[in-house]
Amino acid sequence: MPRKKTRPVQVGNLVIGGGAPIVVQSMTNTDTRAVAATLAQIEALAAAGCELIRVAVPDQEAAAKLKEIVKHAKLPVVADIHFDYRLALAAIDAGVAKIRLNPGNIGGPDRVKAVVRAAKANGVALRVGANAGSLHRDYLARYEGDVVQAMLASVEDQLELVTADGYDQIVVSLKSSDVVETIKINEAFAARWDFPLHLGVTEAGIRWRGTIKSAVGLGILLNQGIGDTIRVSLTGDPRHEVTAAFEILKALHIRERGPVVVACPTCGRCQIGLEELVEGVEELVQDLPYPLHLAVMGCVVNGPGEASRADLGIAGGKEAGLIFRNGEILRKEKQPRLLTAFAEELAQLIREKYGVNLKLNRAKFRLEELEDEEGGKS
Repeated sequence: MPRKKTRPVQVGNLVIGGGAPIVVQSMTNTDTRAVAATLAQIEALAAAGCELIRVAVPDQEAAAKLKEIVKHAKLPVVADIHFDYRLALAAIDAGVAKIRLNPGNIGGPDRVKAVVRAAKANGVALRVGANAGSLHRDYLARYEGDVVQAMLASVEDQLELVTADGYDQIVVSLKSSDVVETIKINEAFAARWDFPLHLGVTEAGIRWRGTIKSAVGLGILLNQGIGDTIRVSLTGDPRHEVTAAFEILKALHIRERGPVVVACPTCGRCQIGLEELVEGVEELVQDLPYPLHLAVMGCVVNGPGEASRADLGIAGGKEAGLIFRNGEILRKEKQPRLLTAFAEELAQLIREKYGVNLKLNRAKFRLEELEDEEGGKS
């Protein structure tokens, strides 16, 4: 779909904006001072598809650990800085790819400019912007409580400050916990500026509620071509943020990572344990990066047609199911063996399509790569 034209910003080995693919990012929730735990979480997020990772830097002890984290991290690292500009300078010295900075809370224009000069000299990008929840009351008073206009004025003042000396490697973020506010402020900014936008509904909540709010807010903006990098902010394990982000991008046909699983909602015609089947298929494929279209259908109304459109599908019958591949019936199995048979056919499909050999780990009921004789992946 047409994308809003924005300037490119280099962040480590990534480009944000300038027509580059929309970058999926997340943030660690480990103590940054615990280097091993932080690196382990970054590795897990990278395996889930995360492309850019932010870490909190609350004090100098955390800043001192950044050099080791940057050295060993599998992703470009963003330092999240508040209140103390010296933490930003230390993070730049440690080699981070980007600084998340709130120019309004680090002590005045001279300190902001010190950070900007250091970032420019070291090829480090900046993210600036505003969150509705931390917006300075002076802006709200000026615009009589209009959060959207207050946020826009706040970020434009920040941009005037950080671009005064010609620095332009800036990503802008305008977030609210209110979905409608998030949409309106990003639409307003995109109409006026060409800085790339980092999208997110901040403080969205627990996994199911936060995913719904994020899908609505980000989906509407992305479908207008607005947004260059996204984070789905969820309480809990940040890997869920990454999988949710890719589901949003897949739903809009923007980026493909991992299978799409289509499943019917069940009705009185269903004569098979469909919920168990769908949960089994989701467990089977949750770690796979291959952009496959899979279908698990429960009856003869939509089942055969939907399954035949899929790369691989199940059409349920009476306590049994047919397995389809590209419209062709491969086999019929009773329900107790249906999931295992589906796993076998899926492994065969991936072997033929991607040249990767997989095996079924029955302890986790997932497909995993076989190791070759030397102990590496096939």
